[in-house]
Amino acid sequence: MTGLPAVGLVAAAGLAVGSFLNVCIHRLPRGESVVAPPSRCPACGRGLRWLENVPVLSWMVLRGRCRTCRAAISTAYPLVEVGAAIVFVLQYRQFGWQPLLAARLLFAASMIVLGVIDLRHRILPNVITLPGVGIGVACSLWWEPGWQASVVGAAAGGAIPWAVGEAYLRLRGREGMGMGDVKMLAMVGAFLGWPHMLVTLMIASLSGSLVGGAMVAANRDNLSYPLPFGTFLAAGALLSTHVAPPLIHWYLWPS
Repeated sequence: MTGLPAVGLVAAAGLAVGSFLNVCIHRLPRGESVVAPPSRCPACGRGLRWLENVPVLSWMVLRGRCRTCRAAISTAYPLVEVGAAIVFVLQYRQFGWQPLLAARLLFAASMIVLGVIDLRHRILPNVITLPGVGIGVACSLWWEPGWQASVVGAAAGGAIPWAVGEAYLRLRGREGMGMGDVKMLAMVGAFLGWPHMLVTLMIASLSGSLVGGAMVAANRDNLSYPLPFGTFLAAGALLSTHVAPPLIHWYLWPS
């Protein structure tokens, strides 16, 4: 299957997976199971029927409210579903129908969950990052980037932010980099390899600096507001899949 039918199939899969990612985003920070109980309204606790679980469409039909208690349903739910569909389609267009696509879709889904959870709660759950390192290295035994680039990427991805955080702690006397970021970047390196990990870190650092600078300029009374660096890492990792190869080629062979 190729062309528009394939894109439509991948987009539909992305919407369905995005619905499950919403469950993960809501439950993991609370230490709840993502399998049971079935989906329910966060406000009144009523279990949702399958017609209320159709990605995006149910939210639109219900006008963003629970059918029973009329509590508002966050726009984050359809945004995550649409975002997952877009990311899935972009990954498909990048890699096509090959086994590597499955690994990249799993990685992309993990980045979406980590990015949103860090944005909301300033945490990066170990239940994703730690297994993610092992799964990334295992996948590299058969597919890109190869086990050597993966192992180096995982090691460097953990060591670089750890060293930065340790130096910041010694110089400023307070933490500047959480261990969640360390484990997340190690996971990025394990899945994508060390060159893509460095591009991810560059994009995340640059975008984080720009956003942080804008926030400081807009609110000088609160200069210690903690930025969700994991959110920037997630965006950088997803972007690096597409921009890292030309960037690396340009840097190494500028002519």
